[in-house]
Amino acid sequence: MVKIKSYVNRKNSEGESFNALVLEGDLETVTSETGNVYFTARTTTVPSNFDAEKCESLIGRELPGKIVRIPCEPYDYTIPESGEVVILSHTYEYDPSSTETMEEAVFTRDEELVA
Repeated sequence: MVKIKSYVNRKNSEGESFNALVLEGDLETVTSETGNVYFTARTTTVPSNFDAEKCESLIGRELPGKIVRIPCEPYDYTIPESGEVVILSHTYEYDPSSTETMEEAVFTRDEELVA
């Protein structure tokens, strides 16, 4: 499942405004290059034809599917917190048809982490 976290207003190539929903996936455990373990959640945006009022009303709603990592051409990305520029060769997309494996269902749920 993914959750609608917020929305952002964007402009298309013709300068027309539209709203995109910001989606956040389930909690994930990641090991950094230095071997440290931390938690994260994948996020992505999906364009919509909803006005701001409708987008606001959708915040908090859960949707089936998950956010998947997709390879792409390398690009520069500036980490907002540090200003460091890194080269990435992936992006994230919402996949409404993705179903979880049994392992994902057991080990990536927030409820399983609460004792």
